[in-house]
Amino acid sequence: MKEIVLYTQPDCPPCEITKMFLNENGYAYAIKDIKKDAAAHKELTKQFSSFSTPTVVIGDTVIRGFDLEKLRSALGME
Repeated sequence: MKEIVLYTQPDCPPCEITKMFLNENGYAYAIKDIKKDAAAHKELTKQFSSFSTPTVVIGDTVIRGFDLEKLRSALGME
């Protein structure tokens, strides 16, 4: 399985739903809090051209914003 990285920030309800979805389906993932980690914020904006949370990176796939259907597809759950 490819590494899953979740870019998140405090007080982000869609981020919490994404975490619950990954947890409930047994996926391990790394969390990068863009408010606490300046390097994570820079990665999010510069490397992944994203300005929203949650952003989920699975290998070469970047899912910007809250989209459980794209997440399911990227995880091969269809």
